Amino acid sequence: MQEKKVTLGLVQQSCSENIDQNISKTIAAIRQASNNGAEVILLQEMFNTTYFCQTVDDQYFDWAQAIPGSITDELTNLAKELGVVIVAPFFERRAAGVYHNSLVVIDADGTLMGKYRKKHIPDDPSFHEKYYFTPGEDSYQVFDTQFGKIGPLICWDQWYPEAARITALQGAELLVYPTAIGTLPDEDEHQGQEFLDAWQTIQRSHAIANGCFVASINRVGQEGGISFWGHSFVAGPFGQMQAEAGTDEQVLIQEIDLSKIEKQRQVWPFFRDRRIDTYEPILERFID
Repeated sequence: MQEKKVTLGLVQQSCSENIDQNISKTIAAIRQASNNGAEVILLQEMFNTTYFCQTVDDQYFDWAQAIPGSITDELTNLAKELGVVIVAPFFERRAAGVYHNSLVVIDADGTLMGKYRKKHIPDDPSFHEKYYFTPGEDSYQVFDTQFGKIGPLICWDQWYPEAARITALQGAELLVYPTAIGTLPDEDEHQGQEFLDAWQTIQRSHAIANGCFVASINRVGQEGGISFWGHSFVAGPFGQMQAEAGTDEQVLIQEIDLSKIEKQRQVWPFFRDRRIDTYEPILERFID
């Protein structure tokens, strides 16, 4: 089978409350990724702001941006200039009182292909997302870019195999998970390692179960009470760890071969053997 190689660039960064500075730093990293051969450049969850959901404060609604808007205008021009695909997540203002944790996919010719709105919204200590974000009611989506079929999901979505499966069944070759995850002050080193292992394991399992590639992009640095651990990574279609970042700012470059998906699914034909006639109970919240 003819190879179908694509080079990914995962931009793992820290953020401050200076939004213009965050955007400038990210644009510089996108250029760096492109110079290093990246054709698909992936940004972390809410790349242009801090992870403000640690507190409940209505001032942060002022950080939300429209789609399309000034951020997408800047990134579509950049994608066209560099000839790269960009997946860019940020806080979206849809309408007065309706805000989403969203991302856009921009093709290599500068086309704004569309957006995806995070479906699963957590509400935990230091992760008060339900205050800010309306769950996306749009469908799971796959974007057929010049460099492959990308299925984007966002952070908390990564713990749900249903989301990964539906996206893969729609033809995604690469599942992309922009993320903001780390440890809290009362969590020790052992717990932090357990959480990191679980976070990577669940996403690598999506690669295995669906025979596709997975890329996960996390932030780094200390913001409030959260120490973001980084460790952005790329997994192959049998869950192989193909590349992994550390805990510092980094542009992780990794080439993948999308032609390997078909062979993986021939040898491990999970899609063939699905018993779709038995899955109706999955639509229940809980089976008593």
